[in-house]
Amino acid sequence: MTSYRQPGVVLTDHHFSVPLDHDDPSGERIELFAREVVASAKADADLPWLVYLEGGPGFGVRRFTGRQAWLGRALQEFRVLLLDQRGTGLSTPANRQSLPLRGGPREQARYLAHFRADSIVRDCETIRPGLTGGAPWTLLGQSFGGFCATHYLSTAPEGLRTVLITGGLPSLDATADEVYRAAYPRIARKVEAHYTRYPQDIGRARRIAEHVAEHRPVLPGGYVLTPEAFQSLGIVLGGGDGSHQLHYLLEKAFVRAPGGPVLSDAFQEAVVSALSYAGHPLYAVLHEVIYAQDGRPTDWAAERVRAEFPRFDAAKALAGEGPLYFTGESVHPWHFESDPALRPLRETAELLAARTGWPALYDTGRLAANEVPVAAVVYHDDMYVDTEHSLRTARAIRGLRTWVTDEYEHDGVRAGAPRVLDRLLALARGED
Repeated sequence: MTSYRQPGVVLTDHHFSVPLDHDDPSGERIELFAREVVASAKADADLPWLVYLEGGPGFGVRRFTGRQAWLGRALQEFRVLLLDQRGTGLSTPANRQSLPLRGGPREQARYLAHFRADSIVRDCETIRPGLTGGAPWTLLGQSFGGFCATHYLSTAPEGLRTVLITGGLPSLDATADEVYRAAYPRIARKVEAHYTRYPQDIGRARRIAEHVAEHRPVLPGGYVLTPEAFQSLGIVLGGGDGSHQLHYLLEKAFVRAPGGPVLSDAFQEAVVSALSYAGHPLYAVLHEVIYAQDGRPTDWAAERVRAEFPRFDAAKALAGEGPLYFTGESVHPWHFESDPALRPLRETAELLAARTGWPALYDTGRLAANEVPVAAVVYHDDMYVDTEHSLRTARAIRGLRTWVTDEYEHDGVRAGAPRVLDRLLALARGED
């Protein structure tokens, strides 16, 4: 372990060895990285632990400086563990560079089948006793971290003191098809709200999409920009300032060159930054299988269901006079053609999309008998997680208290901290 300081906090880096397959504890092992954070004035105090599970799947835990966002509130009473979930951050990596060490696509897909919420929760239970002395800990789960928290409540509630979920109550039984069938209308509402706020962007988006359809530009690093890839910039619309970010991106799209208007270097760099999965490839590779639990393959659900919503068809939009609709949190086969960070993983992703027999993630009987204090904030009309799905799950978990709000978007725990964490703690403790 290595300890060091930032303003107001002491940080300690931890490395853990865990089984790749927890059903085979004597088999292959992988490494997990986690960063412990404690307030400087309480560094030697006997404090309860709070473990934070980041959203995703496939994102390493956020790197804070000092007491940023919700962390300052947590440090008032907890010793915090920021966990890089398996395959992310400084844990054993899983990307286009490292996965060939497993073998070919079939071996890679078999390996990645161990990277869902069930394995992440068993990782937590493997490392918890050594950190807490066996005591249960508080869990804060953001987005996919909330999916993991719900699985935790289903399988190992004895390890939990309190559970706090932000924008991450999953449906207990919806298929991937049903998840996206509920998602596209929400995405459409976000796009329409954006165009109401910035009507000038209707023309800008069409002009960019027409240019991209005609020229199929290759962006810095080799990213091939297509109209469908351009549409996927709508993923930012689920954040509190996402509409403004998209507007400022679109307004700098073109620059005049000797041969006529071209996409500006600034626009191209910003698009690559927004669209590339180089830093979080598991988000794309595993995105649909986090919903799989009914024995059937996901089979590129977002792509198939999109056909039911023709307003999202870029070719039809450009052939007509209606606005171009951006898309949101959905992954499609063409991502693995456009993005150089994903191209080598295309066959692996195909195998995961075709995989059957995924085990159930949630135990409804155990959740109905839950005794762990649970509080969840549900963001009204959250673009990433369906509100009705979340509320139905909230009713299915005994004792869970909800805070439904339209004050924040999906990133409320960061944008609204410390208020969001403070409110959840009060709800869980029956103080609010």
